[in-house]
Amino acid sequence: MTEPELPQAESSRRSRYRIAGMDCASCATKIENAVRRISGVTTVSVSATAGTLTVTQDGSVADAEIVSAVQAAGYKVTGQEGAASTHVQRQDHRGGDHDDAGEAGLHGHDHDDFAGPWWRSPKVQLTAACGFAFAIAYLLGRAYPSVDRWAFLVALGIGLVPVARRAFVALRLGIPFSIEMLMTVAAVGAVVIGATEEAAAVVFLFLVGELLEGVAAGRARASIQALTKLVPKTALVERGGRTEEIPAETLVVSQTVLVRPGDRIPADGMVVDGESGVDEAPVTGESVPKRKGVDDPVFAGTINGDGALRVRVTAAAKDNTIARVIRLVEEAQEAKAPTERFIDRFSRYYTPAVVIVAALVAVLPPMLGGAPWGEWIYKGLAILLIGCPCALVISTPAAIAAGLSAGARRGLLMKGGAVLESLSGITVAALDKTGTLTEGRPKVTDVIAFGSSDREVLSVAAALEAGSSHPLAKAILDKAAEAGVPVPPVSEAYASGGKGVAAKVGGASVFLGSVGAASERSSLDAGQKIRIEELRGEGRTVSVLVIDGRIDGLIAMRDEPRPDAKAGLERLRELGIRSIMVTGDNARTAAAIAATLDIEPRADLLPEDKQKIVRALQLAGEKVAKVGDGINDAPALAAANVGIAMGGGTDVALETAGAAVLHGRVADIARMIDLSRRTMANIRTNIGLSLGLKAVFLVTTILGVTGLWPAILADTGATVLVTANALRLLSARI
Repeated sequence: MTEPELPQAESSRRSRYRIAGMDCASCATKIENAVRRISGVTTVSVSATAGTLTVTQDGSVADAEIVSAVQAAGYKVTGQEGAASTHVQRQDHRGGDHDDAGEAGLHGHDHDDFAGPWWRSPKVQLTAACGFAFAIAYLLGRAYPSVDRWAFLVALGIGLVPVARRAFVALRLGIPFSIEMLMTVAAVGAVVIGATEEAAAVVFLFLVGELLEGVAAGRARASIQALTKLVPKTALVERGGRTEEIPAETLVVSQTVLVRPGDRIPADGMVVDGESGVDEAPVTGESVPKRKGVDDPVFAGTINGDGALRVRVTAAAKDNTIARVIRLVEEAQEAKAPTERFIDRFSRYYTPAVVIVAALVAVLPPMLGGAPWGEWIYKGLAILLIGCPCALVISTPAAIAAGLSAGARRGLLMKGGAVLESLSGITVAALDKTGTLTEGRPKVTDVIAFGSSDREVLSVAAALEAGSSHPLAKAILDKAAEAGVPVPPVSEAYASGGKGVAAKVGGASVFLGSVGAASERSSLDAGQKIRIEELRGEGRTVSVLVIDGRIDGLIAMRDEPRPDAKAGLERLRELGIRSIMVTGDNARTAAAIAATLDIEPRADLLPEDKQKIVRALQLAGEKVAKVGDGINDAPALAAANVGIAMGGGTDVALETAGAAVLHGRVADIARMIDLSRRTMANIRTNIGLSLGLKAVFLVTTILGVTGLWPAILADTGATVLVTANALRLLSARI
């Protein structure tokens, strides 16, 4: 099935571009239309909130051709990356192609992309010039009434000419009903009927609204891009026995870096020497520093605490945790949610309908009822401004972008608006056991001595397991280190495959292994057998220590639930979500863990069985979130309404899932769903605000209560209002 797709995949090329000046859906539509017209381009995806353009083409289109199309639409390309790259070199807008900067300035949407003081940006300067001219015109009009009209015409021209130029660019790109075109028609119409002062005021208010809109969009964009500043600029690399400072972005995999106390870690890596507390709050939001030692992973951007660490780099700059988070969020912002796609389709019909209504209001009363032409044309022009779809169109993407960014900054990644929207409707969470509800590694839970002390049993067992990399052996060694017991030397050590390990310890013959293998060396009495069955009934693995043919003790181990697992499942219940455990582990172990966590277990499952359970739940009308971290979870993750990969999971799980919990807390699943529901509530509020304000001002305009000034405030004010409401999600407590 996949072979026919290979030639297409090999011949296609995907690139992402950084675009200066985008802060609304109208901007994105212009760029999309401009690039889509290029022969050879197959798909175009634009995100105004992320400031990115992603183009898939057949390989015949040069980058210069795409850049030229973007510039023709009135914007500027400030960086480019290939499909596998995440780092973009930003260009200085004060040098290079000045003509392009002029185009961006004409568009007026480049406040947050300008490489200089904010007050020197073209957008601010244009708004200030228009406002200054309007104020001068007002004063001149009061002092010299004869020049009143001409003074306001000059003020109007300063603001309207750039807007009109953008309107005709949009018209050339196949967008006749752009906000700029509606503004141009309304302003020119107002001049024709003698409302020159109001026309100038409307254009100035429009520019102020765009300025505020740009600031809001810039804040949303900066909330995720600020993550790049967490990674230090330089790193201390060890070469030939000495330390050398180099740019962090040039680090390559396998290099060893020295991280001093208080420094930020420059790359994802593995600790090879040293021990220290590491503050991971900048990346994961975890407030308590984690103790890191040899073989522990560390993330770029986290802060080293009290000890020096030597770290082996495991990911280049473009592939570190922060870069991956940014890439996933930006790609997610380009993927539209169903609600967003519906609003886009609705606006295509809504705006022409508003133009028709405005025309009818302007023409029908004078023609049919003999009403004054000037009065009703004025009302028609006001309706034209009220009908601008900016607030409506931006209501959804602004909230989704804020929701995605808010989640990413807390380690909750969602791959697109569709995933974010689907999460809000989840009714059942199917969670894997090992590595999801549990830690994913066994721990010693019980040490039981029969002929000696617990410490002696642990000491001898640790001596037998010293040097082994088996998970059960590591659990015993970790427990011995935690308890501070001595580990005596051994001799004549040998392992019996599948049974255990034997050796000489202090002259005694010692064996540690399974219950069956131990029974071959010594007899278990009734009390010992009962104790072993009790431990097994609780889902524990039991190893038996035999010394000189005598049962000396038991060591029980189990993969224990995550510390927050029970609280996390309780949080899901509070949200009205039913939880079930789906695991390939045996029924007895699954039942023991399920009883501890108060969750329904489904055990002894193969990967296809987990997928069947998801399908059956969906057929029963449930919306299913599948949570897992392994390759065996991939089929079920793909089948679920939303697949959620737990932090530390395999690459297959992370690629298959639609969402990811970076730092592996069960409670974060509930937080992700809660964030999704808040985002959808925010979207509904935004849509209600934008349509409600328009409806109110439509009625008041027809009644003659409000005019052009309130009309433009209804549009730009609603746009700023819904954007500000969406930005509240960035600081929401989840």
